[in-house]
Amino acid sequence: MACSRTCSRILGLSLGTTALFAAVTNTLLLFPNWDVTYLLRGLIGRHAMLGSGLWGGGLMVLTAATLISLMGWRYGCFSKIGPCQRMLTALLSSGLALLGALICFITSGVALKDGPFCMFDVSPFNQTQAWKHGYPFKDLHNRNYLYDHSLWNSVCLEPSKAVVWHVCFFSTLLCISLLQILLVVIHFINSFLGLFCSLCEK
Repeated sequence: MACSRTCSRILGLSLGTTALFAAVTNTLLLFPNWDVTYLLRGLIGRHAMLGSGLWGGGLMVLTAATLISLMGWRYGCFSKIGPCQRMLTALLSSGLALLGALICFITSGVALKDGPFCMFDVSPFNQTQAWKHGYPFKDLHNRNYLYDHSLWNSVCLEPSKAVVWHVCFFSTLLCISLLQILLVVIHFINSFLGLFCSLCEK
């Protein structure tokens, strides 16, 4: 049981840390090239504006991490609860964290597939200049921008390095949410083992 509580403390701290990283990463996506004017002009992509790293991988996971830590330290109302109540709380916290992490994971994956929101040239064969904001890589069926780095600096005109910013931070969010899912699975297994051990002790 002591081992299970120690594991809960570590998992709670780890999940809380990843939640803060997810929130910071999503916040940075709102300021491409450290420029606030794109946000003020409403020129931020819908995936970043959805803020799944803020409320999904961030707030939801942080709330679950707090519950897990409180159980590990047996603080407050968690000091005298029985094994069944602990298991129920573990299930609720795991479910909350898993939902938040999955939302963040799916949103990040779709964002990487669609590509960045930027200003690009839509004129045929560059005969006339016609620029607009949108997702130039979304309907690019014959080439994958993630693997074709020659497109990174040639398609998006503004903001500069839009593709690098988009790929770096959404890839980071994808990895963070994947780590969160792994930690939630470990927490669930740890809680189940803790319940089993406490019932055996009785």
